[in-house]
Amino acid sequence: MKPVRLCLFSTLLLTPAALAQTYVVGVEELPFAPHYSLDGEGQYRGFAREVLDAFAADSGVGLSYKALPVDQLLPALQRGEIDLKYPDSPHWAGAQKAGMTLHYSQAVVDYVDGVLVAPQRKGQAVERLGRLAMVQGWTPRGYEQAIDSGQIQLSYSDDLRQMIRQALKQDTDGAYFNVVVATHYLDNIRARPGALVFDPKLPHTRGSFHLSSLRHPQLIARFDRFLVERSAQVAALKASHRVEANLDSDYLGLEQWKVDYFERQKAKAGAQAPASSTR
Repeated sequence: MKPVRLCLFSTLLLTPAALAQTYVVGVEELPFAPHYSLDGEGQYRGFAREVLDAFAADSGVGLSYKALPVDQLLPALQRGEIDLKYPDSPHWAGAQKAGMTLHYSQAVVDYVDGVLVAPQRKGQAVERLGRLAMVQGWTPRGYEQAIDSGQIQLSYSDDLRQMIRQALKQDTDGAYFNVVVATHYLDNIRARPGALVFDPKLPHTRGSFHLSSLRHPQLIARFDRFLVERSAQVAALKASHRVEANLDSDYLGLEQWKVDYFERQKAKAGAQAPASSTR
């Protein structure tokens, strides 16, 4: 009976979960909700975690998450200390990636980076921007010429909290950041909804977050299939976390109660409009 017991024990050990290949995902060690953040125990949370966990469950692979400072992620990928990097983009860090053959997934989620200003400053020309608040490490796309000419002076902060505080105190004329993340912070953490608003008339950048890998192109291909085959599930996660909230509308950067109000007004106006002639 001993051989039988040994076989049964071996069968229990070799379950799909036990056999699953585990990959390490390098993620950014910073608060970037609703996209991602670390909780009080250092656990990775947010939209990105839920999408990647859903992929792991669907594909039968194991994923673990290693949070690192942003500037350490690419070197860790080169050294093989992490298998995947999120977020990434083929348009980021071109000089640092020279000579590397990185594999990128399809776009996971879209984003807009731009300038948030006090409501009374919205609509003013870019020439009225004298000082722009920035988080260290960010590049203000679309403002390079104005910065090089000395028209705009940059005021750097260590993190989003400090940058928003600078802008709220009006130490600067605006703050350049991811619009959804900055709005989420103002609405839900700082409890100052509408204190700063996105100005779509100022230069801003649209882009996408991707999953990347140096050594596992086959895993990137599997992730791409997941994004296509489980597109409804991914869309539901986007809606739940509001990571693409109003990106393609005039409401980008507005708190939700204002969006709801404007939609009600629009529906009311449509209901009251006279019927068009059928002639």
